Amino acid sequence: MKQIKTILTFATLLLSLVFTPAWAISLDDAKQQGMVGEQLNGYLGVVKSSSDVNALVKNINNKRREAYARKARKAGVDINIIELRVGERLIQRAPAGQYIQTPNGQWSKK
Repeated sequence: MKQIKTILTFATLLLSLVFTPAWAISLDDAKQQGMVGEQLNGYLGVVKSSSDVNALVKNINNKRREAYARKARKAGVDINIIELRVGERLIQRAPAGQYIQTPNGQWSKK
């Protein structure tokens, strides 16, 4: 009986690890659903909060911060310059219907 319980516990853990990423929201889905948007500072912002969306934004922003820091070091400039330049480009390239941050800090559908 104890062996069956151990096997079931292990199987449940394994299945949760395998299938959890499939349930998480992707960046494209989050943008299309109006849950996230591009901010002026080059980072994603949360428009409609949920635990999946918050985790996604945190993960992507951490990766962006690392990439911006590498670019800034390579160019010999402050990271803020890279953040602002990339933020401008991301907002310009955002397709119609997605959220972007306006200069006054509000969310607006492009």
